[in-house]
Amino acid sequence: MAFKRVTSTREQITQVIMERILDGTYKPGERLIEMQIAGELGISQAPVREALRYLEAMRIVETQPYKGTYVREVTDRELAESSQVRAALEKLGAQLAAPHIKDHIERLELEAKLFMKAAKAKDVQQYSQHDIEFHRIIIEASGNQLLLSIWENVVLESRFMRTLHRIGEEQLEEFGQAHLPVLEALKSGNGANAGELLDSLICKYHFMGPK
Repeated sequence: MAFKRVTSTREQITQVIMERILDGTYKPGERLIEMQIAGELGISQAPVREALRYLEAMRIVETQPYKGTYVREVTDRELAESSQVRAALEKLGAQLAAPHIKDHIERLELEAKLFMKAAKAKDVQQYSQHDIEFHRIIIEASGNQLLLSIWENVVLESRFMRTLHRIGEEQLEEFGQAHLPVLEALKSGNGANAGELLDSLICKYHFMGPK
């Protein structure tokens, strides 16, 4: 699952809008019209307005006075900074997760198989979903709920940024293979090594990958 579990109408609308941004339905710089989105979804404008406010707080969209709300455009510097923060969070997550990962290892192995299968099929969307779930399982295994909450917000933003820079289909297998040493390090209980590998992986592939 790509996002946190949906529990309210606002969260449902947020997920719909975010998925449309990620799949290119809504493009950078495009205006998002509350009335139009509400009409398409058959709901009132209130939850759409709430969803847009939430996405603005997440820096996914931006509101310009007297002009409306637009999908935000992203700079290389913002992408680099987001990757740096995510790398630090995941490094800590792996270190904390290592003693407990045996209870999650089957799920982790399954997601690795699924994102490698998607990589071979050059299916960017499926790859992205299973890749994020792989990382989420590690953070969940840390047992630190605050870390998980912060990580979810950072990943939502970094996934948005990375998508706008477009992952190259031809390099998906390379990206996937780079995750496998992390899995092996965690299986052996070496959280320090897994953390270093995640730090390197995120900074290299999530920022330095093809645009």
